[in-house]
Amino acid sequence: MNEDQADSKTFDPFEKLREMRDAYLDATSKTMIDAVNSEAYAQASGAMLENYLTASAPFRAALEKSMIQALEQLSLPSRQEIAVLAERFTNVEMRLDDIDARLDEIVKLCTSLQTPPIEAPHATVAPNSKTARAKATTSAKRAPSATKRARKPAARKGRR
Repeated sequence: MNEDQADSKTFDPFEKLREMRDAYLDATSKTMIDAVNSEAYAQASGAMLENYLTASAPFRAALEKSMIQALEQLSLPSRQEIAVLAERFTNVEMRLDDIDARLDEIVKLCTSLQTPPIEAPHATVAPNSKTARAKATTSAKRAPSATKRARKPAARKGRR
């Protein structure tokens, strides 16, 4: 019985069907490759595509027109409006890059022309003197105004 069991395990009734399927797929794929690579197929598919595009042009125009109207009613931008905005943003970005480059040149020129400052002799002032207290109070008064200036541009950005 061991031989019968070994024969039954190796016997596959669908093996011949698989071989037929593989042969069919190979033959079909070779035939299709030959057909698709021919000049006649290229001309036929080109003619069909041209006819399709010609026939669908009025439908595409009507669809585009109705889409634009629907977008206007929904207060949404159309494709053309988005393209115009993208072009404008690109121009603004290019101008900002130009301004940045010019500012870099100005900074380089200013630093190259700048001479080291002449140090003035320091006067010795006692910490309890009136001038030391006056300097401390004026710097304390100026500090909040500097922070207010720093906050103003951020507040303006939020409003826009």
